[in-house]
Amino acid sequence: MKELRSHLINCLINFFKENYETKITQKEINISITRDEFEGDLTLIVFPLVKFSKDDLFITSNKIGNYILSKVPYIVNYNIIKGFLNVVISDKYLVQSFLSIISIEEYSFVKINNKTQPVVIEFCSPNTNKPLHLGHIRNNLLGFSISNILKATGNKVERVQIINDRGIHICKSMAAWILYSNGETPKSSFTKGDHFVGKYYVLFEKTYNQEVKKLILSGKSENDARNSAPIMLKAKDILIKWEKKDPNIISLWKKMNNWVYQGFNQTHNRLGISFDKNYYESDTYLHGKKYINEGINKNIFYKKNDGSVWVNLKKEGLDEKILLRSDGTSVYITQDIGTAILRKIDFNFEKMIYVVGNEQDYHFKVLFMILKKLKMSWSSKCYHLSYGMVDLPNGKMKSREGTTVDADNLMDDMVLNSKELSKKIKDDIDVRDENQNKYEIIGLAALKYFILKVDPKKRILFNPNESIDFNGNTGPFIQYTYVRILALKRKKFKITNINDNYKLIKKEKKLIKLIFEYPNILIDASENLNPSILANYLYKLVKEYNHFYQNVSIFKSKLSDQISFRLILSIKVSDVIKSGMKILGINLPEKM
Repeated sequence: MKELRSHLINCLINFFKENYETKITQKEINISITRDEFEGDLTLIVFPLVKFSKDDLFITSNKIGNYILSKVPYIVNYNIIKGFLNVVISDKYLVQSFLSIISIEEYSFVKINNKTQPVVIEFCSPNTNKPLHLGHIRNNLLGFSISNILKATGNKVERVQIINDRGIHICKSMAAWILYSNGETPKSSFTKGDHFVGKYYVLFEKTYNQEVKKLILSGKSENDARNSAPIMLKAKDILIKWEKKDPNIISLWKKMNNWVYQGFNQTHNRLGISFDKNYYESDTYLHGKKYINEGINKNIFYKKNDGSVWVNLKKEGLDEKILLRSDGTSVYITQDIGTAILRKIDFNFEKMIYVVGNEQDYHFKVLFMILKKLKMSWSSKCYHLSYGMVDLPNGKMKSREGTTVDADNLMDDMVLNSKELSKKIKDDIDVRDENQNKYEIIGLAALKYFILKVDPKKRILFNPNESIDFNGNTGPFIQYTYVRILALKRKKFKITNINDNYKLIKKEKKLIKLIFEYPNILIDASENLNPSILANYLYKLVKEYNHFYQNVSIFKSKLSDQISFRLILSIKVSDVIKSGMKILGINLPEKM
């Protein structure tokens, strides 16, 4: 089908050259699969081409149709619906093209980027003061699946994360631990490391709010109370000592961060997430400071009377932004400047993608503008992939109040739900296997697919019960279909040669065309950085296959080549499912 599309495109370019003495390019040509309610296999949108023919829409469509019929032997008919030209492909061509697909991976691979420089994609970027939560899960799944999609379309990809391992938020957990832990550790409390440190972050906020309330009751203003609360003063003191390399503070900082890293690694391994390089804010903020000082010398940035450093972006439609506090300590954007420059040095990237929630839209506008002001010519190659937040039925998550949906607990719940629901299924699929790993695969597929099927720009209301359903647009439904096809393969029917004149029924033809669409889906998902395009395509393919499976006889047919063809068709559907789900980062079970 890829060859047919290319042939049709060349045919159209020649048509306009021969008939209208005008040149059109591939960009002006839009060819898609014909919608189910119309006769045809491929549809050409003629509307945009009328400006080149300068002719009546129907006349232009008719001329194109007749030209294609005369030049492309496997186009056997066409029809016109307003400005849409639907062409009919011969069964013989479809069957031969379909049977020529040896490997789905080889067939689907289309290199859309000839650059040898990599695409750097940043995602996750956690703080070392709390465990990963549901919002991090969406971030991780988006970043990882998009990196796989980019790789599948020929890009070299480097997965990176910036670990926010310093700053006032880290000092808050340290302050609470110093004051209240009595030497407690993750090991002594039998607690996962990131959960352990997160507990002290929540304790800090609870204590801080109590102290602020008490100070306000004593007569202080709210602002004064917030700035003078004892535990906050303790955290600020730790931050200053950290930046001065106080050995005791540095030692505790390393110890608590290592507890968190051990926890993060466990969560990432369970999610199937990996990175090629980690950057640490504790390293990159110094690099950022260096460029801020250069910016001061070049009058790009300026100091206020209190010693703080700012950039004025009002002429660019933004605002003033602080870069260094009055005490010389850095802010988030300090390390972001340093990290961006380090990555350009490390990878000489073609593009750098930041997978970060839409709450940081303004931050990245500022960052990219600062890089431009610093004369970083590659600043235009930086892109913020902004995505919507994840909401819960009972409202927004708040880390500092301890009301987040913890990633580890959520995964545990999904696995438990998958086990309970699997036991209720009674079908032609073996559900007696009590292998715990199977429930892990099903539960995590439900979670991952529910998140990835939604366009990144949209908010998600996460509903665990909907995600685990074995019917509808869910991960388990796709897995269920895949396992169903594996059951067909186990029957070990000997596949015979298919007759060249094999006549396709409508449901066979629809599945073939959907399989042919797979490379274009990957291209579309890659160009739009949108895994939901691939996820929803897989659902469409699976839904169509289930209609086929329920309404078309496979082994009961009296024709051996019909049985063989339908088995091959089923196997190719399972190959696409396996390939697509692997790209999304979703595993498939052998049994359900």
